[in-house]
Amino acid sequence: MRTISSREFNRDVSAAKRAADHEPVVITDRGRESHVLLAAVAYDDLVGRGRLVGDRLKPRGATVEFDLPERGVDDRRVPEL
Repeated sequence: MRTISSREFNRDVSAAKRAADHEPVVITDRGRESHVLLAAVAYDDLVGRGRLVGDRLKPRGATVEFDLPERGVDDRRVPEL
């Protein structure tokens, strides 16, 4: 992780954003970590946004295989009115 001071961050926000595209950027205030800058994609991965519920429930790296029956036009049900 890259670390920058809040003064450096204020001087060149664009450089901090470019760095956050590759890795999280820790921003310090008076030598103490105060914030972490992440790219939006990294944040979404962290909180699981944009993934299906089933994908979030299965363990990482696990593969789940199952066969679905073939569907055709004749499989449709016609509602009764």
